[in-house]
Amino acid sequence: MSGPRGPQDSELWVVRHGETEWSRDGRHTSTTDLDLTAEGAEVARGLAGRLAGEEFDLVLSSPRLRARVTAELAGFAEVETTEDLAEWDYGDYEGLTTPHIREQVPGWTVWSHPCPGGETAAQVAERLDRVVARVQDAGVRAIVFSHGHASRVLAARWLGLPPEDGRHFVLGTATLSTLAWERESPAVARWNA
Repeated sequence: MSGPRGPQDSELWVVRHGETEWSRDGRHTSTTDLDLTAEGAEVARGLAGRLAGEEFDLVLSSPRLRARVTAELAGFAEVETTEDLAEWDYGDYEGLTTPHIREQVPGWTVWSHPCPGGETAAQVAERLDRVVARVQDAGVRAIVFSHGHASRVLAARWLGLPPEDGRHFVLGTATLSTLAWERESPAVARWNA
């Protein structure tokens, strides 16, 4: 591409890490550093074929083992890690399931209620805004390896939506999504594929 690159030249591919024991069981996992299950590793290896031939100007990963292993199995041994892509810090709810939390806090969701000792939606958005700005300001094609809730907030922030609107972007493990542009508007080109 010749000439200066701008935000509308940017594209952000988002990969959620492969299955871990806790993601399989619906347990909130932020700072706990788990590896992939055997099935999670197998599905993550399948991403390599889907990404073969794709070229990226920037490859970023959460520093958590599950994201880094997914990146490697998908064919990206050389990644830059950044805490900005780490999962939402659930604080006191680390390792708990939503039904368990709701025994004490009826109707709780990460999108509508606080995580005592953890991050707020605004704090998560602040981190992910740095990723969006880095990609859009440079006008590059990037791929990131991250987590469920963080990636959902990333999509919301790419679109200029409040972080809580990430609730609308369901995201399975070892899935591939693409955030891009439709003329002058940031857009979702593919989600949860």
